[in-house]
Amino acid sequence: MVPRCMTSPLTRVVRAVGGNEILDRLAELTGADLTTLLLGLMRRRTAKLTPADVFRRYRDDRFTVPGDVPYARLRATEDRMISLLPLDFRPVTLSPVAPLGLHSVVGSVHQDKVIATVRGNEVAADPTNGLALVAAHERLRLGPRSTDDVRLAATQRVVRAQLFDGPGMAAHFGLFGMVTAGRDTGDLAFECRHTVEHLRYVAAVLPGQVELRLTAWEPRYSVVVDAVMAALRGLPRVTVVADPDRERGRDYYTGFAFTALTDGAGVADGGFTDWTQRLVGSRKERLCTTGVGIDRLATLAEELRTGQR
Repeated sequence: MVPRCMTSPLTRVVRAVGGNEILDRLAELTGADLTTLLLGLMRRRTAKLTPADVFRRYRDDRFTVPGDVPYARLRATEDRMISLLPLDFRPVTLSPVAPLGLHSVVGSVHQDKVIATVRGNEVAADPTNGLALVAAHERLRLGPRSTDDVRLAATQRVVRAQLFDGPGMAAHFGLFGMVTAGRDTGDLAFECRHTVEHLRYVAAVLPGQVELRLTAWEPRYSVVVDAVMAALRGLPRVTVVADPDRERGRDYYTGFAFTALTDGAGVADGGFTDWTQRLVGSRKERLCTTGVGIDRLATLAEELRTGQR
């Protein structure tokens, strides 16, 4: 019987290729056998293609067209972001693919929004997810009781499968990610210290008038809001406000999140996640994450420079 969660197109396709049990049979294949099957299928499909077919797909497929933001502007933005990193952060060159399920099993992104590959991987959709894997590996290497923090950062071109509306909204775009992983030391000291560090960096990177909006979904995280406000109060160009009514990302972050805007436009987002807790298998692990839209930041910076904003 076809599961109720199936969409009508999926139901139609399943029936066309052999009946309602086809998905279950394929899902039960080992990873190696499924890869063998899919590689054979791709060979058959590509054998029927002509160069004209490939060129047509390039022109029509939103995943394959080049980005809109000039390369030099993007590169200059990335270089500036890396150059302003605190010295304790280590830049990482992430792979363009991740283990299958990273974004939906470890994170909470719907699998339909991620591009899976025939080899049991998926195309990177967020550098903070990939950095969490690296951080978890390093935390394990340090030992279960280590209080040494792991600070990592990366720029990455990512792909999202959902449809985006509006000018400049493409299926692929650049993201800057930074994560700090460590062990709980009590009294939310880790959370306060590293949220301040992340947001101080974000405030330095963003141009124009910067607004930092802080959301504590759990009352105990109000101390993090207080810590950020006390540490960043008085910074030039920076306003820090509480945003208790935010609901976006509530199932993504745990307890606390923030958004950063420049001249009213959202550019950065971050907060705490339980990713390293689940990867390492210890509830004492903590992870602070930040993501900044590189394409968006480069565009806004140019608009401010030329007076178009």
